[in-house]
Amino acid sequence: MTKLISLIISGIMLGCIYGLIALGYSLIYKASGLMSFVQGDIMTWGAFLGLTFYSLLGLPYIVSLLLTMLIAFLFGFLLEKGVIRQLLNKNVMPIYIVLATIAISYVLLNGSQIIWGTLPFYFPSIIPSLKLKLFEVAVQPEIILCVAISVVCMVLLHFFMTKTKLGTAMRASSMDPLAAEACGIDVSLTTGLTWALSSALAATAGMLIGPLYSVYATLGSTIGRKGFTGAVIGGFGNMYGAMIGGVILGLMEILVSGYISSAYKNLIAYVVLLIFLFVRPTGITNEKAIQDV
Repeated sequence: MTKLISLIISGIMLGCIYGLIALGYSLIYKASGLMSFVQGDIMTWGAFLGLTFYSLLGLPYIVSLLLTMLIAFLFGFLLEKGVIRQLLNKNVMPIYIVLATIAISYVLLNGSQIIWGTLPFYFPSIIPSLKLKLFEVAVQPEIILCVAISVVCMVLLHFFMTKTKLGTAMRASSMDPLAAEACGIDVSLTTGLTWALSSALAATAGMLIGPLYSVYATLGSTIGRKGFTGAVIGGFGNMYGAMIGGVILGLMEILVSGYISSAYKNLIAYVVLLIFLFVRPTGITNEKAIQDV
């Protein structure tokens, strides 16, 4: 029983990381109608930047987190303006946007290897003196922090997209850019903010996973793809579905690893992705995400 509880806790934690990445995918699609595959590598840079601020420069964790989010936010905005917007102005097909983000992901991956190398880095514990127990199972405080921040991000993002004028403008821009512009909405600005917020979410995931795993250059490559799977499971474009899908995937991975074999850990995500694409492409929330592409 103790083993099961421990596996469930680990699965929920890992699922929340997948969920944050999935939130970024869903946000970009929901607000701009586009798809990006650079989230995982932005997460890696977030982990490395957080490590630099927190461990090497000795800044408080919350300050390191905010600085990392700010840098990622600016990067996402510049990415949209410098690459995505330029391609959109050329009226290219959506597949070219996908290919551009894949190319950028490799640039970030190789850039992180050049700057920080290929060896893993230890990310020091945030609260080393605090010991927690849940159902008689020792739990790292970073796991509680990871779950809490992930849930808060999900709720705030959903509120922002559905209850604020800017969030409504973002959704209107994705549905019909010409009509949105006719209504006075700055489509270029809303799209840029969308990519900026998505990048900040990915960097937050990197900061959260850093103390739980070693930080290394390929950290986000696999996690980014699994975050995409979580978004599909939950319903691509649905904020709550993204987090639910990520948690479901995280639990499945950890339980399969714990009770069958860790050799199937990476396989399970892509098998589940294929199953959902064939059986229920709209995900568990029945989000019709691909209809406008």
